[in-house]
Amino acid sequence: MSDKQFINATAAPRPLIIGHRGASADAPENTLAAFELALNAGADGVEFDVRLARDGVPVVIHDATLQRTGLRENRVAALSSTDLREVDTGTWYNLRFPVSARDIYTRERVPTLAQALELAGTRSRVVYIEMKRERAEGYAPLAAAVVRLIREHGLEDRAVVKCFTHAAIAEVKRLAPEIRTAALFKRKLSRPFIPTHELIAQAVTCGADEISLHRTLLRRAVVEAARARGMKTVVWTVDDSSRLRHAHALGLRAVITNRPALLLAALDARRPQGHG
Repeated sequence: MSDKQFINATAAPRPLIIGHRGASADAPENTLAAFELALNAGADGVEFDVRLARDGVPVVIHDATLQRTGLRENRVAALSSTDLREVDTGTWYNLRFPVSARDIYTRERVPTLAQALELAGTRSRVVYIEMKRERAEGYAPLAAAVVRLIREHGLEDRAVVKCFTHAAIAEVKRLAPEIRTAALFKRKLSRPFIPTHELIAQAVTCGADEISLHRTLLRRAVVEAARARGMKTVVWTVDDSSRLRHAHALGLRAVITNRPALLLAALDARRPQGHG
């Protein structure tokens, strides 16, 4: 059965289109500009990374250091959130991607989680928050801060907290059973495919509501096994229409993409005429 036939046979709803670190192919990742661009394109939500600044404030940035996106050597954890609000996180993008460069991007700074939720929370069907920490232990302060801000912004029904360290997911569930969580899984070169039973067992053990798979791990057996245990499946990072069709055919909850406008256009192009 082709993907098209499968979609028609099951009437599967389309997956949610989520901007990976915002519309990160067209704006500096994990910035308010990237989130705004994704949502203006019609994305159903955004995904971003969170780690703690020195003063315990959750800030939105992927790397442990500012070297790549801030063009500075400092570690994020060594600076306060006030310090980080002075760091230019747009110039690196303009230098690396001159075709997409915009002078306005040089005004972008490291957002706090509160700022990201204020912008994205009011306009998103779902917000994916990935907790980041270099060590596998010590997630409790970050988990507590993330839960507190989700509650303060009234996003308990729209936020999903995810992490590669599944003990951190269990901690979020302990603090806030009402907040959805996702267990993250990535491909390892030494072990390309995690056995389905092991993957599902890990997600169940930490109390995850969803599994979030790197695109190389996506296969029907995993999706069906997760569904049988009451978990939805999300895939990352998908930037082309063929992978989008596959995700749609499998009935995934969401697709996380660097190019939300491109995938939304692909969905519109495939919508049958006469249907809204």
